[in-house]
Amino acid sequence: MKKYLSLVTFSHTIFAMPFAFIGFFLAISTTSHQFSWLKLILMIICMICARNAAMAFNRYLDREIDAKNPRTKVRDIPSGRITAKSALLFTIINCLLFIGATWFINLLCFFLSPVALLVVLGYSATKRFTALCHLVLGLGLSLAPIGAYLVVTGEFALLPILFSLAVLCWVSGFDIIYALQDEDFDLTENLHSIPSYLGKKNALMVSNILHFFAAIFVIAPLFFTPLAWPYFIGLAIFIGMLVYQHQLVKPTDLSKVNFAFMTTNGIASVAFAVCFLFDIYYRHHL
Repeated sequence: MKKYLSLVTFSHTIFAMPFAFIGFFLAISTTSHQFSWLKLILMIICMICARNAAMAFNRYLDREIDAKNPRTKVRDIPSGRITAKSALLFTIINCLLFIGATWFINLLCFFLSPVALLVVLGYSATKRFTALCHLVLGLGLSLAPIGAYLVVTGEFALLPILFSLAVLCWVSGFDIIYALQDEDFDLTENLHSIPSYLGKKNALMVSNILHFFAAIFVIAPLFFTPLAWPYFIGLAIFIGMLVYQHQLVKPTDLSKVNFAFMTTNGIASVAFAVCFLFDIYYRHHL
């Protein structure tokens, strides 16, 4: 179990899962649908299985690339802790569990499940042909709030799409920062990324622009639904963490990339979700 948790970097669940909770409870607070423990559990199962499948498939597909990269050669498949066959089997099992869970939610989620898997699994191949791979990763994680909203309602709506757009821009932006570490390796191996295409300075500028739009999209719900002071606190923390991570990373100094990637974005996601959920409680119970 420890090996497979390492394979899928389970700690990175901290990025998308809080936004899934936002989408789920947004649906309950803005529609007539009632809370259901079964739907919440099924949503969590879908999130875990989809992410497990995506990460395991990424490690499987990139095993030869990872073995060449000094930064990634210690990962589970190149180091021999898990075989490529086991990683692929783990991917298939999680895909089947994901699709199976959507069957018990509603027909829309079930019919859309292959599309979701195509997006989250397809990301792994994109670095081989496009520098826009970061946006595909962002798109995969952006399915969390809208997907969780669909679990409750079975219908699309504007508000969860705004949160999904925020996740798309946020994740794409911080993935560009993370990819700065591999600029030279990507150029050598003919892999595509914004840093290898534009250079560190311009890549950070693109990341800044994406994070600016992420801030716009988390502010936008204020114009479409009543929100109270806890949401403003969440906004301040989320946007503050966006700004802070760009203070940590410079084109000439990548020593704090991992801290900027994991810590600041983890804080941003969790704090924003907690404030959002408390906002719902505050407005409906106090």
